[in-house]
Amino acid sequence: MGKRSSERRQADNEAMAYCRNLRTSPQKLNLLAESIRGMNCEKALAELKFSRRRIAVDVRKVLESAIANAENNHQLDVDRLYVAEATVGKSMVMKRWRARARGRVGRIEKPFSNIRVIVREREETA
Repeated sequence: MGKRSSERRQADNEAMAYCRNLRTSPQKLNLLAESIRGMNCEKALAELKFSRRRIAVDVRKVLESAIANAENNHQLDVDRLYVAEATVGKSMVMKRWRARARGRVGRIEKPFSNIRVIVREREETA
């Protein structure tokens, strides 16, 4: 009597993780996403671990989640995973203001962003 399960959106050799409302601008987050796209998962984790950017900690958690999803939910081989896609999108923007001279207002925007990481299993090379 429950809800019918929906079709799987990824291929059989893929797993996904998604994180919403990360407190950074999409432009800054995309720099990190670019640096790990197409990389082997172990290498990408090392890249994020030693990155000096603050948001790298959260991106690393998302990548680890995608790897765990691949291993536990889809029975993929962890040693053959690579980052197939790392896409960044805009989320909400908090608007604040700061008092300026002569009764004016300086607008401050605090953007949030989303990140989606898809890991894929490499085909065996014979």
